[in-house]
Amino acid sequence: MTGPIVVINPNSNQAVTDALDDALEPFGLQGGPAIECLTLKEGPFGIESQHDSDSVILPLAALMQSRPDAGAFVIACYSDPGLDTCRSVVEQRVFGIQESGVLTAMACADRFGVIAIADGSIPRHRRYMARMQVLERLAGEIALNMTVDESARGEGTFARLVDVGDALKSRGAGAVILGCAGMARHRAALEAEISIPVIEPTQAAVTMALGTLLAG
Repeated sequence: MTGPIVVINPNSNQAVTDALDDALEPFGLQGGPAIECLTLKEGPFGIESQHDSDSVILPLAALMQSRPDAGAFVIACYSDPGLDTCRSVVEQRVFGIQESGVLTAMACADRFGVIAIADGSIPRHRRYMARMQVLERLAGEIALNMTVDESARGEGTFARLVDVGDALKSRGAGAVILGCAGMARHRAALEAEISIPVIEPTQAAVTMALGTLLAG
């Protein structure tokens, strides 16, 4: 039996972690690795800027180093903060949800769209996709323009997700990625509403981690 897949929410908003717990419940396979969702208490309440993203790198790496029992780690923030640093300081596999979400979307459709949390997040996401050399597969990225907390608990979040999802579909997206872990609870309902695959990137990362661990 391998150690657990430790999914770390790098912001300090427990509501986001709770949403991840709910989204990952179906991934708890009998006889498979446990899935444990943690909140990085040193993190900002929401990661909404480059400064927020950079601020969690060292405490995130330290938390991973404190868990030698883990089978794999998932960084549950769409900016993949500290991915390179964390991979350099622990022996376990470390999966970032943006990288995993983009790879999964490209396995579902020729072109994909991204629903960002805010306009300020988009340049950060595009820099990452440029590094991945996948920008030619991006149909577009549109922001909800709300806080991380609102995306997890706001009353108008789903209606805004539908509007943005439809707009990305009209631009040629054959799949849509939820570009913030706070949106996790809306994945299934949004996919049913807009009739194209909706990728929840933490689920995508956990799927990759599961495959790696089950393959031995």
